[in-house]
Amino acid sequence: MSAQQDEDRAKESSRRPAGAANGFSLSGDEQGEVEEKRQPRAAVLHEVIRREGEQELSRGFAALSLSALAAGLSMGFSMLARGLLHRHLAGMPGAFLLESLGYPFGFVVVILARQQLFTEITMIAVLPVMTDPRLRALGRLLRMWAIVFAGNLVGVALFAWGVLHLDQFDEENQNAFLAIGRELMHNTPSQMFTKGILAGWLIAIMVWLLPAAEGSKILAITLVTYLIALGGFTHIVVGSVETLYLVFAGELAFGD
Repeated sequence: MSAQQDEDRAKESSRRPAGAANGFSLSGDEQGEVEEKRQPRAAVLHEVIRREGEQELSRGFAALSLSALAAGLSMGFSMLARGLLHRHLAGMPGAFLLESLGYPFGFVVVILARQQLFTEITMIAVLPVMTDPRLRALGRLLRMWAIVFAGNLVGVALFAWGVLHLDQFDEENQNAFLAIGRELMHNTPSQMFTKGILAGWLIAIMVWLLPAAEGSKILAITLVTYLIALGGFTHIVVGSVETLYLVFAGELAFGD
């Protein structure tokens, strides 16, 4: 075979649509669709989360505080939704499996609305510090954690007080909210701690899933947080709503 023939064959091969060598002939538009449907590499997901973390770390005090307060209020709806289901499903077979579907509600609201939730933001904000581990970066991280955690706790306290005292729910509903808090307080301190590790692990998994989930974000959030409810794992923000409700109702000392 002459050199000219080799050159002509190479030119012909280069003009073939991608994939033709494997028996598939794809147009340019189809190639674009293939690229869109491919799962992003882990490095891409890491960079998406890191950049989001940088953005969150750069937010001012007022923006962080208000967003964290809103997140605390929103997370109260996890207790509310679960409590309402608990009341209406009482005595039914598999009631716990169904009532636990109320638990993800607050997470869906907080995450899709991009409010500042302490456990979710913990994972996102850590990546920039791990990428560039300097004292200044650590200081920004601790500042954000403190603001967000305080804002979340104020929000859940306001929500729990309001649900108890604003005369919105009858006695049966109030008893359902109390039952959820009592169930949480059956855990020993060591159980609270170890179950919190599992809850935090699941939240970290969710954070990694969301950039790749695209149109399925609600499903990803629901599946992960539903497992937290099923396992009886302890989440600091939702658990604070449930226990502060007991405190305001006079069933639990604040120190406990």
